[in-house]
Amino acid sequence: MSSSEAVLPPLSTLVPHLSHSKPCFNSLNSMLHFKSDTDARRKRASGYVQSLICSRKLRNFRRAYSSQGIDGVSHGKTKISHLKSVSCKDQQAESVSRITADDGHGTIVAPKIREFEMVEPIGGSASNDNLAAGGVINDTFGKVSVDSTEDEAWNLLRESMVYYCGNPIGTIAANDPSSSSILNYDQVFVRDFIPSGIAFLLKGQYDIVRNFILHTLQLQSWEKTMDCHSPGQGLMPASFKVRTVPLDGDDSATEDVLDPDFGEAAIGRVAPVDSGLWWIILLRAYGKCSGDLSVQERVDVQTGIKMILKLCLADGFDMFPTLLVTDGSCMIDRRMGIHGHPLEIQALFYSALLCAREMLAPEDGSADLIRALNNRLVALSFHIREYYWIDMRKLNDIYRYKTEEYSYDAVNKFNIYPDQIPPWLVEWMPSKGGYLIGNLQPAHMDFRFFSLGNLWSIVSSLATMDQSHAILDLIEAKWPELVADMPFKICYPALEGQEWRIITGSDPKNTSWSYHNGGSWPTLLWQLTVACIKMNRPEIAEKAVKIAEKRISRDKWPEYYDTKQGRFIGKQARLFQTWSIAGYLVSKLLLANPDAANILVNREDSDLVNAFSCMLSANPRRKRDWKGLKQKFII
Repeated sequence: MSSSEAVLPPLSTLVPHLSHSKPCFNSLNSMLHFKSDTDARRKRASGYVQSLICSRKLRNFRRAYSSQGIDGVSHGKTKISHLKSVSCKDQQAESVSRITADDGHGTIVAPKIREFEMVEPIGGSASNDNLAAGGVINDTFGKVSVDSTEDEAWNLLRESMVYYCGNPIGTIAANDPSSSSILNYDQVFVRDFIPSGIAFLLKGQYDIVRNFILHTLQLQSWEKTMDCHSPGQGLMPASFKVRTVPLDGDDSATEDVLDPDFGEAAIGRVAPVDSGLWWIILLRAYGKCSGDLSVQERVDVQTGIKMILKLCLADGFDMFPTLLVTDGSCMIDRRMGIHGHPLEIQALFYSALLCAREMLAPEDGSADLIRALNNRLVALSFHIREYYWIDMRKLNDIYRYKTEEYSYDAVNKFNIYPDQIPPWLVEWMPSKGGYLIGNLQPAHMDFRFFSLGNLWSIVSSLATMDQSHAILDLIEAKWPELVADMPFKICYPALEGQEWRIITGSDPKNTSWSYHNGGSWPTLLWQLTVACIKMNRPEIAEKAVKIAEKRISRDKWPEYYDTKQGRFIGKQARLFQTWSIAGYLVSKLLLANPDAANILVNREDSDLVNAFSCMLSANPRRKRDWKGLKQKFII
């Protein structure tokens, strides 16, 4: 096998074969087995595969053109494999030298990679003289006059763009000139780029999103190791940085190198579970908005989707269809007591499964994957809608729960003790409205309201229509607590006192009503807007945007706000935070053109609804068929 070929595990090991004897699941599989057949008659695009480094000064063309195979650059413990590039200019490159999904032995062989054509940046080629350290361009676009908050936001978003080989590849987390400590805010974060990417898509500027999608895909397959342990192959990076390094053998020339972080350098060393889920969601949005389906149809992109699904659908010890994750594995990336099955991850997981099902090409090797995906969708929606939902009626039911039930007919399946109901919730729960709780595990319900999880449950149709309206009813009823002077509370209420000390470990950044512990995050405006538009209630989002416009520009676009009412700029908040800027812009664009929200919304699938109804009507507590067990055991 040549050094430029990458062998991936067989599909049979990527996704477990799930079989069910239940008629509901069998009928579901027949209904959904290849739902995308009619949509998949599109011609497969061969595409290009982009090199991972790019020379800034090409003084030896003969050396560049003769370079074949894979070279390596090492950053710390991470081995970065890449190809020597030919040119950063508009040079037609060789396309994939061979495209095959099966070598005859059930093994997927990734395409042999050569150099490929770099996409022109959105405003023309970027001069390397304008690139700051780390690949951030300072002044590529001509600035428009700042005569409104929206104009200022667009100027700031453009200034945050990161360039790689002269092409836009993402936006840095924050561009705060007043901060003396950069940490990793000068990197491109996958989750942080999502609102930026959506803003560019809605403006018709597709190249930066396409470049981001393809480059992060290439980073997915890099070696990632921490303390001699390597995580799953499909893990997407939390962030990456464009570094400028001297070109081997030529001190007068430099090259751009992508340096990813998969969590091995992150505070707390947490793996970014949500990165791959957001990547799939953005990939679908790119195709729907641009009309360019060739990207999602590429062999390497299809393989990348399958690798992410392999991580999510792998068998484990868990009894539940929800994803089991550690604390800090999503937007709340510090210790906040969300380990287990946090709602945010489940909502993104459900949305990513639906998006992946739309984009997966129907192939013989994908049959088990489609089957496992469909089964998980039904089980996950049932689990979240039935057990995470809480309103005044459900709260009263929990209050009257009996405990220590050992029975297939148990009502209190998770052995929740009524004394777990916090006093604040009894007074806070409105008579009209409800929400999905933050977490559910045996003998534990996290009753906190987590905004992103609830909003994306509406967007993805994980919540039913009635539940979605009830969540928005609760937001309206509790506007002074969840919005107040600045939208939107990341969670409610904050942990205080002894509870804060035990759960956060006395985290000085997550003090009460600050940062992830009840802080107000302007970036959540865009998720609120999409949810409200989907439910035909845009006036809620419009009201929130008007509140933000009163001060967010004057406050220099902070990362988050502190206090119960969101009155103070966060004590450690970065200014000119990119996703605060992009979140505002996406909200404005969507409110001006509500139909554009369809690139993010997942409509409720009628086949899934029928399967869900079948599960409800069937008897889930049926006793085991002991008659079928005829084998005798000697004890």
